[in-house]
Amino acid sequence: MERQMLRADLEKLRKNEKLLVCDKEVDPKYELGAVLKHFSNKKPILFNNLKGSKLSIIGGMFGDRHIFYDMLGTNHEKRIFKFMDTIVNPQRTKLLDNGPIKENIITRNIDISNTFPIPTFHENDSSSFITAGIVVIRDPETGNRYTSIRRLQVNGGDNLSILIASPMFTNQLKELKGKKKDLEVAVILGYDYPFLLASQLSSELYGVDKYEVDSALRGEPLELVKCHTIDLEVPAHCEIVFEGVIPHDREVQEGPFGELMGYYGKVANHPVIEVKAVMFRNNPIFQVSFPCREEHLSNGLIREVELYMHVRKFADVKDVNVTIGGGCRFHGIVSINKKQEGDGKGVILGALGSNKDLKHVIVVDDDIDIFNGDDIEGALATRVQGSRDVVMINGAHGSGLDPSHNMRGITDKIGIDATKPLGENGMKFNKAIIPGYEKIDIEKYFPNLKD
Repeated sequence: MERQMLRADLEKLRKNEKLLVCDKEVDPKYELGAVLKHFSNKKPILFNNLKGSKLSIIGGMFGDRHIFYDMLGTNHEKRIFKFMDTIVNPQRTKLLDNGPIKENIITRNIDISNTFPIPTFHENDSSSFITAGIVVIRDPETGNRYTSIRRLQVNGGDNLSILIASPMFTNQLKELKGKKKDLEVAVILGYDYPFLLASQLSSELYGVDKYEVDSALRGEPLELVKCHTIDLEVPAHCEIVFEGVIPHDREVQEGPFGELMGYYGKVANHPVIEVKAVMFRNNPIFQVSFPCREEHLSNGLIREVELYMHVRKFADVKDVNVTIGGGCRFHGIVSINKKQEGDGKGVILGALGSNKDLKHVIVVDDDIDIFNGDDIEGALATRVQGSRDVVMINGAHGSGLDPSHNMRGITDKIGIDATKPLGENGMKFNKAIIPGYEKIDIEKYFPNLKD
């Protein structure tokens, strides 16, 4: 039985009947992405018959929040507090002398495209892309490790382009460029739910080692091994590792690539990774994330923790939702137990100040299901008057992933207070209730009914 990482989670998914297996031949160019998209990237699918390759691909693992909860041993009500606890109480990792990831090591004649079935997703994508790679670097000054998901354009042979979006990462590269020093880097594929979630913590959380947060999430030490050619550690039980350097003096054109919200990202020059070695398990399983629900859901789960921590200072907060439809970064819905007038406006201020990416926030009462679009729309339709309940902030910092932001370089932000008034007027907004509705067992009336 597998100890950690992808294969251990595949065993759990099979056992829980959450894994879909495809044995029909699938082309990694367009067809594989089309199958994943059909299921809205919410269904874990193992593709065992890939055109032009003897390897398997796993996709769709991380697109369903309830599967995420199950695999992390939590539920919707407890998830924020569990994640908060692991951030403030990280646990030690365990360094092994050897591990399955070292079953195969290539250091010569590296050809990434010929070795692994790397998909092409959209018609105007500039190349095939590694979309699920978790990149790990070490800060040359502090020795701290940082991990994050980065898209990687395959340039041929042993060469990849890496899109750098993190200000911390960008600043490190600028410093190294000035010193004419290269940066060692590893790209990890074939990981599991705790490893992905830990990687989504903001690198600006000084001193937080995401490997140690992973250990806390999984309830046991994350097992690591040293890379073959560079001074970095990687999970001993992952599937594939590309290790190499980011040269201080080389960039190439990267993009376009269809990504967040279905738009193509900007074409620009970005750093490259010169791959010096490839480590992989016997019969490695290549991991993909169709752009971009999977990565962004995990990122949204962490953003919900950050949003909750900010807005709870302003009101009695029941729950928060950083929505999938808003790219898990642009839209936040906050449910509160309103106790005094002004609670809604306070939460709007706290939410919009919590993260530059958050563009629109809606505050609702705790009788609204913030994960139900109809419920939210109902609150907007009946509890909002624009002149009184809408807050607009002009010319704020925004996200470069928003095409409308990129037109001006600034963003307008909107907060909507969709809470009902307190007191006697609030009684007019009480919803009609059917006593006992929540206890109805519909199968009793329709025994053959199927979802």
